Amino acid sequence: MPLVTFAVSGQGTGVAQTVAVDGADYTIETDAYPAFGGKDEHPSPLAYTLASLSSCNQVTSSIVAKELGITIEHVRFDVAADFNPTTMTAGTHREGETTFQNLRIDAVVTTDGSAEQVAELARETERRCPVSQLFALAGVSITSNWRKA
Repeated sequence: MPLVTFAVSGQGTGVAQTVAVDGADYTIETDAYPAFGGKDEHPSPLAYTLASLSSCNQVTSSIVAKELGITIEHVRFDVAADFNPTTMTAGTHREGETTFQNLRIDAVVTTDGSAEQVAELARETERRCPVSQLFALAGVSITSNWRKA
């Protein structure tokens, strides 16, 4: 299967940025928390990172559910991680430390599938979700808890 290219272009002033998505009619606005010099007027790149994980799990689980022959009526993802800011602080980062640590994904799935099928859905989604794989390959500890509503 050929590779699919995704591309964005960002520009800004200070810590705020407007990001154009190639081929799209919309932009993404980012900012930072006041502690990092921002005004907190838009989501931070860190919030977008966790939102990307949540929404990528949504897309991937939908694909996997179809393959498993189950219907997902609704999924709620709660995603949280501890952030280690030392990477952004000059002179304090230690090699081998990840910026995100203790990543937690809690999913509640409303489905006609069995508890066993939800467990398979969780395993396959985690294995196949590109954003989940970014975290896993970066060495972030991930705890994933999926349950049927």
